Amino acid sequence: MSQPLLEVRDLVRHYPTGQWLRAGPAVRAVNGVSFDIAPGETLALVGESGSGKSTLARVLLRLEQPDGGTVRFDGTDIFTLDRRALAAIRRRMQIVFQDPSGALNPRMTVGAAVAEGMEIHRLGTPREHPARVAALLEEVGLDPSLAARYPRALSGGQRQRVVIARALAVEPQFLVLDEPVSALDVSVQAQVLNLLLELQRRRGLAYLYIAHDLAVVRQIAHRVAVMYLGRLVETGPTETLLAAPLHPYTQALVSAAPDPEPGARPARIVLSGDPPSPSAIPAGCPFHPRCFLPARDARCHSELPPLRPLGFGVVACHHAASPPAAPGPTPPS
Repeated sequence: MSQPLLEVRDLVRHYPTGQWLRAGPAVRAVNGVSFDIAPGETLALVGESGSGKSTLARVLLRLEQPDGGTVRFDGTDIFTLDRRALAAIRRRMQIVFQDPSGALNPRMTVGAAVAEGMEIHRLGTPREHPARVAALLEEVGLDPSLAARYPRALSGGQRQRVVIARALAVEPQFLVLDEPVSALDVSVQAQVLNLLLELQRRRGLAYLYIAHDLAVVRQIAHRVAVMYLGRLVETGPTETLLAAPLHPYTQALVSAAPDPEPGARPARIVLSGDPPSPSAIPAGCPFHPRCFLPARDARCHSELPPLRPLGFGVVACHHAASPPAAPGPTPPS
């Protein structure tokens, strides 16, 4: 792998609860997460709702302050930057949200929304902006004449393409994609995913793709990181991880996803109970109250399993076993 574009080390984000005279246990939304993303690579971050995925994304972009850890972008620790330096690096790190309707100002035309970042970062002159907006709309598959319309006149898929064009307007190197197709119809999802893949090939973009749909992950990601109660429990190349997951939580997620080859998927694994509260994470392995492995023992109740190399990736489970040899990963087509 090439030199990482993004390096995350031991990232922590906790939220206090209760009142100042009677403080409650902190909500441990992100609890010591580390990973890298290389230039031009897509890392998919998956897990149940409440696992900390979106919180992690906001902290990465310094939309929220961390409680610990570091994030280095192209070698620069973004948590040490002053306002001016942070504004400059934010040009290179953009986000595409799940709901395009909420991401666009209904009082701004499409053209004004796409040009807003250029104005903020003083990219080009106002006279040059209309031509640049038209080129960006064409690049994301929209007619440049839509620049004069308001978001309410567009379909959901068109609005999400506008949001992507707005992110591209400041020439970023890295995009956080927070479930960008989950609010769209299935046929439109495929179109937007193909657009994201084409933009990555053309521009060399790196993506952190937050998702819950493993079929989408299989199509777009080079690697997958599985998050549970604020921690990563397994990471690995996409095809390998989805074909032979090692952590029991990952096994349950994969068993619940539709398989492109009917009959090839193992029996569905139904987990017992709901995930514990992030403010009351169990001692030992956080997954042990729901774990179904026969080998589960007292160590699981008392000792937090570290991420350790196993197979083609890393896994945080005391009893995970290495799978049989498998072919290397296949990048998205």
